[in-house]
Amino acid sequence: MESKFWEPLLFSPTLPLLPCVPLPSLKLRFPSTTPTTRLLAHSSLSDSVPVQNTPQTPPSVKVQPTYSPTPPNRDLRTPHSGYHFDGTARKFFEGWYFKVSIPERRQSFCFMYSVESPSFRKPLSPLEQVQYGPRFTGVGAQILGADDKYICQYSPESQFFWGSRHELTLGNTFVPNQNSKPPNKELPPQEFNDRVLEGFQVTPLWNQGFIQDDGRSNYVETVKTARWEYSTLPVYGWGDVGSTQKSTAGWLAAFPVFEPHWQICMAAGLSTGWIEWDGERIEFENAPSYSEKNWGGGFPRKWFWVQCNVFEGGSGEIALTAAGGLRQIPGITETFENAALIGIHCDGKFYEFVPWNGIVNWEVTTWGYWFMTADNGKYVVELEATADDPGTPLRAPTAEAGLAPACKDTCFGSLKLQMWERRYDGSKGKIILNVSSNMAALEVGGGPWFDTWKGKTSTPAALRSALELPIDVEAIFNLVPLFKPPGL
Repeated sequence: MESKFWEPLLFSPTLPLLPCVPLPSLKLRFPSTTPTTRLLAHSSLSDSVPVQNTPQTPPSVKVQPTYSPTPPNRDLRTPHSGYHFDGTARKFFEGWYFKVSIPERRQSFCFMYSVESPSFRKPLSPLEQVQYGPRFTGVGAQILGADDKYICQYSPESQFFWGSRHELTLGNTFVPNQNSKPPNKELPPQEFNDRVLEGFQVTPLWNQGFIQDDGRSNYVETVKTARWEYSTLPVYGWGDVGSTQKSTAGWLAAFPVFEPHWQICMAAGLSTGWIEWDGERIEFENAPSYSEKNWGGGFPRKWFWVQCNVFEGGSGEIALTAAGGLRQIPGITETFENAALIGIHCDGKFYEFVPWNGIVNWEVTTWGYWFMTADNGKYVVELEATADDPGTPLRAPTAEAGLAPACKDTCFGSLKLQMWERRYDGSKGKIILNVSSNMAALEVGGGPWFDTWKGKTSTPAALRSALELPIDVEAIFNLVPLFKPPGL
């Protein structure tokens, strides 16, 4: 399976793709004629305690997620929460990723939404192709779900896609209900269901939809339909709790250079709701969740990614996101650079390891092994992850083939994460985090991946000094909102 996956498309040289708060109980119920089990769970698995249902919590009681409209100036909002499309005809994509983990079943659901070339609401005509060059258009919705099963619905048209310019709200209608107008903004759940037969809407606090598999994914086990509704309580954004949240790639990400851009929107949250998947309705309360997004002209040439917020050996909420990529530097010649980072949230604090505050090293194989270390002058971190399963191919917006298989993922990775205070001589001092997981999300993408990728990244002194300046780009643009770029 692996060798087959890494064939022509993936070898293309131009391919892109918390305070430590104890979690409230997580409840799972499944349709059955036998008694169900109520599970009290935490993202730190050592705190999990299963207990049997009592007469006060009968199996017939269903989880009802609570919808709240997205408030203005919400807590934990990160920069770049909005939709970055600027209305021009340049090559452009934007993608969003939302993950919910269910520790007691060792299962996760990953929701992925994307839009390509939104200047063109329908596939380009021959005249437009001559004028603008070849483009891929459309909207896609993918879910990698329980047991590594998959569903994807795609349309080459995007006239019913919408996104908020400055907030993390978006949606698309694949098929409207009869005599109903497709929405162009966030709606209450019942109104959305009344107007949309197939489609989705998602906000920082809410995710719902219904999609049908389009039959194009014969290389992976699929489900025919998926329906879902769940609410989310954010716990961590991207920064210290109670502080201004950070841009993942620094303040220069407000400008269209060093694409693609990347923003973690919610490093950790608690989600409550349900998903109908492969003939089963799975309900959950306060399940660990995560969201991120990326946008630009195309994915990196190749990349890797590690994310986890379900750990053993720690208490409360711990969240890890780490990634690296080979991206093109703007200019006439094709010049590429390594970029990588590690971000950890715990006990209300954000531990950031980025090229402009230290050094990040990695060793990642074509599949099955991820190893990273980083030193930011105050702390030293080390993570090691492995995958025994072959991984599942996922789609990403590509310049060569549009929304096509360009990466592969697993949510069953084994991970060990350690962090130390740095001693004066640069050696590891007191260990402040030592946790593990068997539910890490792992990914490799792009290409070519001929062999193990060993890399290192740091920032030149001049650029480092610029990136370390405490510039709040969003606050500056808020003074002159007419000039505020989309997405920020």
